[in-house]
Amino acid sequence: MKAFQVKAPHDYQVTEIDPPKVAAGEALVRVAFAGICGSDMHIIHGDNAFVRFPRITGHEFSGVVEAVGEGVHDVAIWDHVCIDPVISCGHCYPCRIGRPNVCSSLEVIGVHRDGGFEELVAVPTANVHQLPAHIGLDAAALVEPYTIAANVLDRMQPHPGDRLMILGAGVIGLTILQMALAKGIEEVIVTDVINERLAAAKQLGATQAFNSREQDVEKEVLALTQGEGVPLIADAACVPALLPQMLRLASPAGRIGLLGFSVQPSELVQLEVIKKELTLVGSRLNNRKFPEVLELMASGQLNPLALVSHRLPLSDMPSAIEMLDHRPEEARKVLIQVSA
Repeated sequence: MKAFQVKAPHDYQVTEIDPPKVAAGEALVRVAFAGICGSDMHIIHGDNAFVRFPRITGHEFSGVVEAVGEGVHDVAIWDHVCIDPVISCGHCYPCRIGRPNVCSSLEVIGVHRDGGFEELVAVPTANVHQLPAHIGLDAAALVEPYTIAANVLDRMQPHPGDRLMILGAGVIGLTILQMALAKGIEEVIVTDVINERLAAAKQLGATQAFNSREQDVEKEVLALTQGEGVPLIADAACVPALLPQMLRLASPAGRIGLLGFSVQPSELVQLEVIKKELTLVGSRLNNRKFPEVLELMASGQLNPLALVSHRLPLSDMPSAIEMLDHRPEEARKVLIQVSA
């Protein structure tokens, strides 16, 4: 079968491999669609400390169940499904307190084990989510990015009437925007350095959009909030140098959600945190958010296909990576059709 395999940093190809065998408690899924994520690009560039090579990447994917292993009763052949990539042990401290997404023995499909950029993949049935009848397999491949958004918003604990500011209008920024609106947050400010992305944010419901290269964002936001600042700030730009600005723009008692994996240090002015009693929270992957996202998607409150700029076959993965590396302004979500 065909698979996109990263053999080492910057060394990747679409190749032929043997199909996986399905073990007890697993489902064998024929992958229909998979989305290219920024974390896939980090693996390709050798910037992910968790991955071991060679690796078949892909943690955003959907497909059709082709076989099930021994003891499987809750998943059936021909089920249309999407896959939660978070595999946890169930016994460590994070798991015991209901936070399996930071399990001490965490495994992520597409990072620690092979993922969705292959025609067939074996996954634990605990990670398989059946699709409502009218959610297509293309849309279902985008459930996982929305779970990232749901997770960071829950970590920031919004209150009624809170205004949200999102730094970065890439795919994750746009999923946070849509999820925030679906959760009842009425005012959302979005910043970016690419006008096309800001236009997309406005189309999807952002109340204000600022280009931080062309406008003084601090001045604009403080004027907009009468000097109070913003209660909720989500860092979807993942640029460590922006943390001091986030601290200055946060309102007293504000909450800042951090999503980036950069190892570069951030300058943190403790006075800003203490005088406002700010809360800084990290958010990793998702904590069992797939049912919530599927419900919102089925009700029409999320518009996943609005994020898709390109649909390409698996054979075009190398050209898709070249575009994302060198012409990122041309793309939002690149969706790969893995199997017909």
